[in-house]
Amino acid sequence: MIRRRFLTASAAALGLPLIASPAWAGPSSGPRAPRVFVAGDSTASTYAAREAPRAGWGQALGLFLGHGADVDNRALSGASSKSFADLGLLDALLADLRPGDRLLVSFGHNDAKSQDPARHTEPWSTYQEQLTVYLDGARERGARPVLVTSVERRRFTAEGAPRESHGDYPAAMRALGAREGVPVVDLTALSLELWGALGPEGTKEHFLWLAPGEHPNHPGGVEDNTHFQARGAVEVARMVARELKRLGVLAPRHLRRLGDTFPDPGNALPWPQERPV
Repeated sequence: MIRRRFLTASAAALGLPLIASPAWAGPSSGPRAPRVFVAGDSTASTYAAREAPRAGWGQALGLFLGHGADVDNRALSGASSKSFADLGLLDALLADLRPGDRLLVSFGHNDAKSQDPARHTEPWSTYQEQLTVYLDGARERGARPVLVTSVERRRFTAEGAPRESHGDYPAAMRALGAREGVPVVDLTALSLELWGALGPEGTKEHFLWLAPGEHPNHPGGVEDNTHFQARGAVEVARMVARELKRLGVLAPRHLRRLGDTFPDPGNALPWPQERPV
């Protein structure tokens, strides 16, 4: 597929990698490095060069993987747990999973859109039911599923404290993970902590806030409190990678550069000519 060819080539060119525990390619080939698949929405998506510096955390995740580990980012802008499956993207992803792969599942932003029946799910019923299909599909193929709660938007109180915007969806995902024995990367809590440390002004360098004329791809400027520019995508991906290590989802040898700084994160990311999805 175009996505895999692009991301694999980009990872090889940049010396990037991915996440997981050993999988076996055959009786004489020995363990192979894991592949990390991402099923998610626009906050995780890979964006084209003409859309830079807009980027998703799945696009940046390969920066923190090593020793042959690879990322296959299937995240789709605008997707919910329901619409991703209804579009056939889940079936296509599951068909590509092999034993030992990892599947990161991160939905919630668009599941909450009650005005859109094609995407809406209820947190304590249909949302959990949809997510369970992802978990079961991965486990049936010998892959390891991981739930990732939605990254928080740039929302602050009048006093400058970050505030939650996802309602019951993160709690419903955490409860499902506990019930199913599936690791949960609590990106909601982690991002709230980071946004609080950065504050209302500091977060503008992470979200897609650009002044008019600041970037040729966005000549009129943009003030986006949901999506990231490259710096934010890198920092959110770093949080995900650190949690994958802490939770034992990936072996330490498959992770790298967790403490590195990236002075020019835009140049560190892979930028395809067109969106892979």
